[in-house]
This record gives sequence, C-alpha cells and structure tokens, in this order.
Amino acid sequence: MALGVVILTGGASSRMGADKAALLWGGRRAVDRLADLARELGAAAVVTSGARDYGLPNAAEDPPGGGPVAGVVAGVAALRTGGCERALVLAVDAPTITPEDLAPLLAAPAPGAAYEGLHLPLVMDLDALPDDAGQGWPMGRLVERAGLARLTCPPSAAERLRGANTPEERERLLKRPQGDR
Repeated sequence: MALGVVILTGGASSRMGADKAALLWGGRRAVDRLADLARELGAAAVVTSGARDYGLPNAAEDPPGGGPVAGVVAGVAALRTGGCERALVLAVDAPTITPEDLAPLLAAPAPGAAYEGLHLPLVMDLDALPDDAGQGWPMGRLVERAGLARLTCPPSAAERLRGANTPEERERLLKRPQGDR
C-alpha cells in the first residue's frame, strides 16, 4: 500500500505566538523536519494542509481555517490523486517524533490506528475517511468514524507525540535528547 503523509499546518499558532511550522528545531523548520521524516519512512507523497506555502506540495483546507479534519480531508484528496492508499497524518507541532514512535501506527492493520489519548499522529487507509468528514468535526469523531484502532501510547514517546503548543512546551522538547532528529 502506497503511503502518503499529510502535515497539518493550518492552525493559528495563537498559543505559541509564532508560526509553528516555521519555528526552528535543531536549525531546521518544523515542517521540514517532518517532511524529512516522511521521506525516511518511504512516503510516496508528502503534502502540507493549511493556508501557508512552505515550499512543499500543499492542499488548502476548505474553508481556510476549517479545522484539522478539514485539513485531513484536503490532504487525503491530494494523496488520492498521487496514487496513495494510506495516510500518515502528522501535526506540525510535533517535529521531534521519531520513526520508532510511529512504527506501531504504521504496522497497524486496516483501517489504521491512533494512540489512546491522542488524535495525532494517526495512520488511516484513505478509503476509511468518512464521506461526510469535514469542517467543524472534532478529530475524535474522525478517529471513531474511520474505525481506527486505539493503541497504547509508549510512555517514553508521549511528550514527543503530543508536541508543543506553547513556548514552554517547546523549550521542554528542545532540552530532551532527540538523537539525530
């Protein structure tokens, strides 16, 4: 199954006070770190979903600012045209995740999985996306209606998977050993 990756970049970053996708982590923008991770995982296609251009293929959510599920819908549409059958959906505010953090999700059988207590990252077969998903849907509804399994979140990965929505959370993640990431 061809894997595509959607990086959600559409948030307002109001709690962070700066564009989370453009913030530097280890000298690289968050969006670039995640795109590199996607390529490392063998993604056939990588798209961002949001209103801004980060120099990667972009699928603008409809309407702009329509929320993360609208971003997933736009990203999935772009991946379908690229011949992908499965999506890994990443939040741009979690640029320190590792391939090991994602391995259980990527190994999950159809239709896919997300971690307990977290809606992102998730892995989903594209045909599992409900036809009526879109603006205003909470991510939990998408996970439930798509029939995604809930996996136990590895405690050692929880902070990386949750990501950083505030400067304080970002500082904590920056201080943690990240290996090569």
